[in-house]
Amino acid sequence: MTDDDPLLKCKYPAKSHCRKVSAYLESSVKENVPSTLYLQGQQTRMNEDNDEAAPFRQRRHFLYLSGCLLPDCHLTYNILTDTLTLFIPPLDHDSVIWSGLPLSPEQALEKYDIDACLPTTELREHLVSLGSKTENGILAVTGRGDLPFSPTEFKHVDTETLHPAIDVCRVTKDAYEIALLRAANNITRAAHSAAMRSIRTAKNETELEAAFIASCISLGAKNQAYHGIFGSGANAATLHYQGNNEPLAGRRNILIDAAAEWHGYCADVTRTMPLHPDGFDVESAQIYVIVEKMQEACFKLLKAGVKWEDVHVLAHEVAVEGLLSIGLLKGDKKDIMDKRTSVAFFPHGLGHYLGLDTHDTGGNPNYEDQDPMFKYLRVRGTLPENSVITVEPGIYFCRFIVEPYLDDEKHKDFIDREVLERFWDVGGVRIEDDVLITKDGYENLTTAPKGIDDMMAIMNA
Repeated sequence: MTDDDPLLKCKYPAKSHCRKVSAYLESSVKENVPSTLYLQGQQTRMNEDNDEAAPFRQRRHFLYLSGCLLPDCHLTYNILTDTLTLFIPPLDHDSVIWSGLPLSPEQALEKYDIDACLPTTELREHLVSLGSKTENGILAVTGRGDLPFSPTEFKHVDTETLHPAIDVCRVTKDAYEIALLRAANNITRAAHSAAMRSIRTAKNETELEAAFIASCISLGAKNQAYHGIFGSGANAATLHYQGNNEPLAGRRNILIDAAAEWHGYCADVTRTMPLHPDGFDVESAQIYVIVEKMQEACFKLLKAGVKWEDVHVLAHEVAVEGLLSIGLLKGDKKDIMDKRTSVAFFPHGLGHYLGLDTHDTGGNPNYEDQDPMFKYLRVRGTLPENSVITVEPGIYFCRFIVEPYLDDEKHKDFIDREVLERFWDVGGVRIEDDVLITKDGYENLTTAPKGIDDMMAIMNA
């Protein structure tokens, strides 16, 4: 299910990523173009007042240029000679009894797309040699982690350009990265199905979270892409609900936003399901159908070069049309859009880039935007071919957000209070898929069950 793609039997394309970053630097840096890249991986950190290491998560830029998920490593990339060198911790005889033998340099060369592997004890000497052999050498570092020494052999140390360069390069994915994202989505499909099958017997949100995580681990994905959201009833109206510990009894629906991570790459999938065996009640079904239409309309716009703001606005337009049709909103559609009243029910952005991080790099959000419709839009501008983005429209009934609109002269006449009262217990509905942008369209990488009939078939099996 995870590594069925023959491409994933090959090495992670670290050197290709190094060349991509180097080419970007060469085209974007006007003077003092770097000759050497240096990155420090995440170092082992200990829990405070404890002899146990804190959970390890590799620095994502380091992973992008190395494919290495080991702690306490470093890398250098000599742009002039196209040489990638990985530095791994040397053998510590005292630790072998506790932790076993570590990866050897020979094994690292076999496993990773690198040209050389040296112990970290040789890092300083290696950098000195690189600097002294390169006339007017420029060392580029990300600013994450400390240099192991003062590199006086280099003409200049650039701490400004490398990190944002990798941010940009990570936006577009190669075939290997897309295969990893597919694998993460395949695991996530199984986990969402497992949670759906548990709904009939579960008494608490925690049980559904447990079923989801157990499925992921059983398929080899020990890390979640993010802290999952298992929000029932009104909890589904909290966008990043974290409790996952309340009883399900007496509640209409459950929103599950959870996904697996596979070799560092993240899926991000949301499904909203009825808790009653007969399916959604009338109000929940109405909102679910509107959100479905929002997502389907957005899909039709997707292709390389589309402006993401335009897709986001379309989602709001479909939401307004749907809420007008059920009487929750009233008035003129254009007036409602112009006044931004729909933000009360759809307060977040339509989606974000996806990759090594759930909220991946390169989106250029503007959280200072004074327009509430765009303030939380995590991607601005046009979508490039081979980017991967989430499409996650939603409608929510969060009292903290909606009630101020009811007393606001700008908005109150557009919202029917009497109709709204029937919808508070719906909580929130979100549907989220991970989409690869192609030249002329898109490919949906998410295969988790979706749609009322498909979900009910699994829940009632």
